[in-house]
Amino acid sequence: MTEVLRVDPIDPDPNAIARAAACLVAGGLVAFPTETVYGLGVHAFDRRALARLFAAKERPATDPLIVHVPGIDDVTPLVAEVPREARALAARFWPGPLTIVLRRSIAVPDDVTAGLDTVAIRAPSHRVARALIAAARIPIAAPSANLFSRPSPTDAAHVLADLNGRIDLIVDAGPTEVGLESTVLDLSQDPPVILRPGAVGIEMLRAVIGRIEILGTSVTGSAAMPSPGLLSRHYSPRTPLTVYDGDARAALHALARDAQGHLDRGSTVAVLAFAEDLPQLALLPVTIVHLGREHEPAEVAARLYAALRESDEVGADAIVARMLTTDHAFGAAIRDRLRRAAAGRIVRVEG
Repeated sequence: MTEVLRVDPIDPDPNAIARAAACLVAGGLVAFPTETVYGLGVHAFDRRALARLFAAKERPATDPLIVHVPGIDDVTPLVAEVPREARALAARFWPGPLTIVLRRSIAVPDDVTAGLDTVAIRAPSHRVARALIAAARIPIAAPSANLFSRPSPTDAAHVLADLNGRIDLIVDAGPTEVGLESTVLDLSQDPPVILRPGAVGIEMLRAVIGRIEILGTSVTGSAAMPSPGLLSRHYSPRTPLTVYDGDARAALHALARDAQGHLDRGSTVAVLAFAEDLPQLALLPVTIVHLGREHEPAEVAARLYAALRESDEVGADAIVARMLTTDHAFGAAIRDRLRRAAAGRIVRVEG
């Protein structure tokens, strides 16, 4: 059984943090909260611990890990150089939900980087994560603390559901705040490229370093991926999810029509629903899983992964959802996660 240590998210017990840090230093697997999602941490230079992590998550070796550090001054041993742009971004967004990809140093094991010549690094802002990194005094490699391709965990209960008995320890500080993984920005390319959207939006980044591009495709095949979260199927519930993309009113109409079709065939349906859509869905005999208000995308981001897990738990035969349409820094990240969770089951709807 995996041990669970409950701590206050604002003022974590130093003794509990010390126990978790000692576990990491000794080669253990420790799940802990960040401001984005729960991460599964190991000593970034311990290859045996890294092998245990990949096995516990059933994660392919082609998917690189993000290394967590206290701040920009702690990046130097991990990279070939720290460019001016990295320091400018760290001054603005660290600690926080931004991961920076740089050319790696020879000290970083291939297991962390999927054999690539780059390494992904960030400094989390959650007080428990920061306390743990400070106490361990090691770089911590930490992907999301879930089984590979499942919705990321935003609560310790999600970690336990996926990894109980597979890892040593969970530091439980309650639900995370942001709810979606960090933005990943590759500074090893010119111009820099957003590999994975997150809470730090492209315009926020451009305001600091200028020109930035966005990776336009998903990664397929067996080659090493430049960033976590790039597969066309990722963050997925076990029940098939279909997402309706287009004009909000037309998409909701198509969703309701197809949900009724499922019902007519004797299937059960769960709907991931924005608060604004609830009146139009009231007459359908479906299970509603609340996503929050579409016009408050930060609220939707915080709820999304928990909602995907809840939709599995109701035991429906199908899950349907409407794509978010509002423009917000979180919008691109939410749309990205919904597309990947649907694994290609996207219905394009004309307005």
